[in-house]
Amino acid sequence: MIVSELVQEVCALYPSLARVQPGLAELAASGHALTPMQVPADTVLFSENAACQGFPLVLEGEIKVSRHSNDGRSLELYRVGPGELCLVSSACLFRSQPLSALGRTTRATRFLLITPDLFKHWIDTPDFRNDVLGLFAERMADLTALVDAVAFQRLDRRLAAALLGRGQQLRLTHQALADELGTVREIITRLLRRFEREGWVALGREQITIVNSAALRALVTAPL
Repeated sequence: MIVSELVQEVCALYPSLARVQPGLAELAASGHALTPMQVPADTVLFSENAACQGFPLVLEGEIKVSRHSNDGRSLELYRVGPGELCLVSSACLFRSQPLSALGRTTRATRFLLITPDLFKHWIDTPDFRNDVLGLFAERMADLTALVDAVAFQRLDRRLAAALLGRGQQLRLTHQALADELGTVREIITRLLRRFEREGWVALGREQITIVNSAALRALVTAPL
């Protein structure tokens, strides 16, 4: 891909970058490397407590950002797709502190990694700064909702909600659901077997079939 096409692609996904200084075209003209990175699914892009190597601009694919405990459990915080910004990376660069979460690709992903120095230059541009600050507000609302779900909602309701909206056939392991919900596989398996006894789901090898979505939805919406 030639530089002009890359600049157009990036600015189409991230419109505020059309006004940053120095701009992408200017950087390329001065010899700055603007080469997107392409990685396969399940690639770790950054790890907890590591130094931030840059700010990712996702062009294709997706990055899942999660926190992990010492006993091996994990909790998904959010995902970053094309045109979206990474809260953990921006917070790390703002405060010059280690990263507070792990970022792993969920599928083949192409992204441009902006160096920390360039990010600090760009943040002086009002449009880009407003995008980043707006991201903090949006992610804070998401994380508040996540805390509420973890702290105050019963796990069976959260599991039912996680099963809905993915179609009738889910190619999903119990461990993947446990990771998504921030618990352990044994508890998810126990709840899924209960759902199966109720006639709500049918369990297979790395597969869950939704049999009664109305019952699952009733559990999710039932008064606490």
